[in-house]
Amino acid sequence: MPAIAEGDVVTYERTFSESDVREFADLSNDRQPRHLDPDDDGRLMVHGLLTATLPTKIGGDNEVLASHMEFDFRRPVYTGQRVRCDVTFTEVTEGTDRDEVRADIECTVEGETVLSGAFEGVVLR
Repeated sequence: MPAIAEGDVVTYERTFSESDVREFADLSNDRQPRHLDPDDDGRLMVHGLLTATLPTKIGGDNEVLASHMEFDFRRPVYTGQRVRCDVTFTEVTEGTDRDEVRADIECTVEGETVLSGAFEGVVLR
């Protein structure tokens, strides 16, 4: 895997399904009605931490072991909506056995920010 460079932007997109939300509800034991009862449009509200799996997928793909994560949930996400997540690596400090990284997160639906935040961690060599 190529090294992460400062300024790199990695993008991942996903649409959550009703079964994704129901499985996450079972796994997390977060069974609030807003996640299990469809709204007037027949959609379920996606759990915030399920939405946050998008930047964690990008971190995992880049072998980042996170030490700190910060999320600001700005707007709800619903099943059937396409979520785009951009992770921008803002700092990369090379070490002898690991690189320290910091990144900013922005997840959007149709151009509207639904989740923003940041993470920091290390990539072991």
